[in-house]
Amino acid sequence: MPRPTAAQLAYGSCTVIFSTLAMLLLSQTSSGAGIAVIAVAALLLGLLVAMTVPMPKKPRVVAVRKPARARADREQAEEPVLTQS
Repeated sequence: MPRPTAAQLAYGSCTVIFSTLAMLLLSQTSSGAGIAVIAVAALLLGLLVAMTVPMPKKPRVVAVRKPARARADREQAEEPVLTQS
């Protein structure tokens, strides 16, 4: 399982905090059960937001092929030259 990125952590945390505050202010609940339901709903919403943030893509490695002429020249240069004395 890949580790969450900084963007996923930030978006998820902000979603949990702001959605909890918004739901508590809008519902005006003061019971423990109501607060627990709102907290669980905010956590699920934050998890959903964090998981939908796109993951960074791995860079593609592109192999660069040298022309056949350059490859042949290089191979000839690597061959030992025998001289007779």
